[in-house]
Amino acid sequence: MIFREAVRADLPAIIALLADDVLGRTRDHGGVDERYERAFADITADPRNQLIVADADGELLGCMQLTYIPGLGRHGTERQLIEAVRVRSDQRGRGLGRQMITWAIDQARARGCGLVQLTTDKSRHDAHRFYLGLGFVASHEGMKLAL
Repeated sequence: MIFREAVRADLPAIIALLADDVLGRTRDHGGVDERYERAFADITADPRNQLIVADADGELLGCMQLTYIPGLGRHGTERQLIEAVRVRSDQRGRGLGRQMITWAIDQARARGCGLVQLTTDKSRHDAHRFYLGLGFVASHEGMKLAL
């Protein structure tokens, strides 16, 4: 298993990972279209963003997006934001998610980040336990406004 930055050829598998989920089924669909293409191009062109895949001999088993956010708060601390974490449904419960998040945290440390943050939907109780078990603390209440 390796973790690497996604390439354009990975896009269909990444979209399938995003849709292979109770909430994802309502938000993402199977085909690559111009919106997915544009988003992929924007992410990969931005040096503060990484779209990471878990690759087992060419088979994508997971993905996540890492974004590095500079800030004045916390004495100018850069933070890493982890988003869109997905493990293929037939691979869940085998430790891959833990490996992915641990790898992401190691990347943040190596970059000098002072904080790693993420959001998870309030209905994802298993995910909450998972992140708490990795040392994350539910310290804030997140809010979103759909546009």
